[in-house]
Amino acid sequence: MKTNQKAHAILLIMLLPLLYLSLTSSRAWQSAKFVAPTSANDLKNPVKGDAAATAEGKKIYDSNCSICHGMKGKGDGVAAAGLSKPPADHSSATFQSQTDGAIFWKVTQGNSPMPSYKAVYSETQRWQLVNYMRTLAKTKK
Repeated sequence: MKTNQKAHAILLIMLLPLLYLSLTSSRAWQSAKFVAPTSANDLKNPVKGDAAATAEGKKIYDSNCSICHGMKGKGDGVAAAGLSKPPADHSSATFQSQTDGAIFWKVTQGNSPMPSYKAVYSETQRWQLVNYMRTLAKTKK
């Protein structure tokens, strides 16, 4: 084997463990579930059932959330493909099974690449988003 080939082979052998660790830790991070603390379940939605609040939530969602989550909340927005992990499917049974408080907490806290919206939207606006996200539930036919 030529000296250059030996050097490349040694370098490759040295880098393989690092590559493996990088890939496996990345997969674990990407597949980790975003779970709200149980205390979030106690948060009560002050605008629940308010049609005007839901309409306001739709405006916020369409202008800010749909780029990643899609217009129907399926996680298929135009920016979704470029993200480090897939956006949540707001229409799914798993998402919809959460309490309003848990969803509110997640919107407030964020989970990279999704930013926190605590400083972006008021508390009322974040609850309005929760109301609108509830309308995205898949309907059974």
